[in-house]
Amino acid sequence: MAMRTTRQVKGASTDVQMDRKIRLRNLNEHITCYLCHGYLIDATTITECLHTFCKSCIVSHVEDGRNECPKCEAVIHHSYPLQYLAYDRTMQDIVEKLVPKLKQSEWSRRIQFCHKNNLPIPFDIHMSNPTVMKDTTLMDDGKQQSYHRYDEQVNIFLRSTSCSLKHLKRPFLQCSIHATIKILKKFLAKNLGLGIHQHSELDILCNDEILGKDHTLMFILVTRWRARKPPLQLDYRPSIVML
Repeated sequence: MAMRTTRQVKGASTDVQMDRKIRLRNLNEHITCYLCHGYLIDATTITECLHTFCKSCIVSHVEDGRNECPKCEAVIHHSYPLQYLAYDRTMQDIVEKLVPKLKQSEWSRRIQFCHKNNLPIPFDIHMSNPTVMKDTTLMDDGKQQSYHRYDEQVNIFLRSTSCSLKHLKRPFLQCSIHATIKILKKFLAKNLGLGIHQHSELDILCNDEILGKDHTLMFILVTRWRARKPPLQLDYRPSIVML
């Protein structure tokens, strides 16, 4: 596969159009996973050294008890390495633009694997039955234009586990799978009357484990909720400061 970049060179009397083709293989080292050597799927970056891997690859690496970066061997975190992994949406968008239909192909393989091994299809796979509502508006020429990304949605149930924090009147939410815990903290802080700037005073937990502020809902579904039925249940409480 070759890509074409265009550059205009302005001369004294004419503009010269110059085309340059770039082969995808020349970019492979920047968009492939160091662990599996395939194209990045759900690109996840280590916040300490900024090296990026497939989410499933780096999570498996960490869950095997190795808390160092596979590429540079920098320590991710001695106690909670999973909290220092962040979904890299920008990198994943670049990979999917350079490699068309990569996500659809990956999801198809996952579905086939589940059927072959009589396993339940993970909650984060809805390629064959998308439920995302598309918000569109009409342009001046009558054509539809979208101002929103068509992200997959996830249902959430937020529950207070502290007597000092009230329960939400509407505890059920529907969010993009790319929303982060930090966004949910801000939502909670505003709706609980704490003020949006006090969001750092809240902890959000899944299965009694504190979630990092940069964790995306997709990351939590795969690593914490796994194949459980929706909605994703998250608990909130006042932040505990360790002295």
